[in-house]
Amino acid sequence: MTMKPLRSLTAACAVSLLSLGLALAQTASSPSTAPTTAPASEAYEPKSGQAGKDVVWVPTQQTLVDTMLNMAGATPADYVIDLGSGDGRTVITAAKRGIRALGIEYNPDMVALSQRNAQREGVTERATFRQGDIFETDFSDATVLTLFLLPELNVKLRPTILNMKPGTRVVSNSFTMDDWESDESVALAENCASFCRAHKWVVPAKVAGTWRLPDGELRLTQKYQMLTGTLTSGGKRVPISEAKMNGAEIVFTAAGRRYTGKVENNQITGSREGGGNWTATRSAS
Repeated sequence: MTMKPLRSLTAACAVSLLSLGLALAQTASSPSTAPTTAPASEAYEPKSGQAGKDVVWVPTQQTLVDTMLNMAGATPADYVIDLGSGDGRTVITAAKRGIRALGIEYNPDMVALSQRNAQREGVTERATFRQGDIFETDFSDATVLTLFLLPELNVKLRPTILNMKPGTRVVSNSFTMDDWESDESVALAENCASFCRAHKWVVPAKVAGTWRLPDGELRLTQKYQMLTGTLTSGGKRVPISEAKMNGAEIVFTAAGRRYTGKVENNQITGSREGGGNWTATRSAS
């Protein structure tokens, strides 16, 4: 059985409601209004625009849920965690694709609703839900992270996300992460009324510093996935260009040759255009 579709909002109205959630956050998270652990009524039906802890709830349209999971390249080998999972549709969609998925949601009524929805869809073995605060919950085991939060909240989560395992894919409904530019953005052209864009980032390995080569060194400066620096080989130092991390994979051009490699622990191994392999070891100094 498919979940009953929820009323959508116009983009302007929905943005206004999401912003209102920030103003309500302090009140919603105070001890007097903290959620109870009582199960939700079977008749509970959330309303688009209702207040939440950090933002109001606006459901992600199913076409964008599918697009986000496709952008992440999510497969049954992954573990998807959805932050602020609402009625559970992203988690349930992943589970129906054979993917193990977890939803973290502050509202216990939403958690109970999600569990019932998962049961109706027959995916309770793969779709689980946890009541909790996304800023106090460990989600480091995820290989795919999905979210629909305001930019300020994305930025607040950013340090935690950047400490996740390199290669973790992060996909956001509509909102960005400030100066951490996305690796990919997609806008839906059809069957989408509002909030029709998704952004993807791949958590990069941390490679800033000096790396020793057998005949020289590679010096790297890093800003998120983007790199600058120099390569010294055979006594000649040249700047690198077109340099970027894609998870644990590094690519750059030096002296007209394209270098590719993979970072593992404190070692980079790879190949270069025109033939030949290269290795580098992180310098302790």
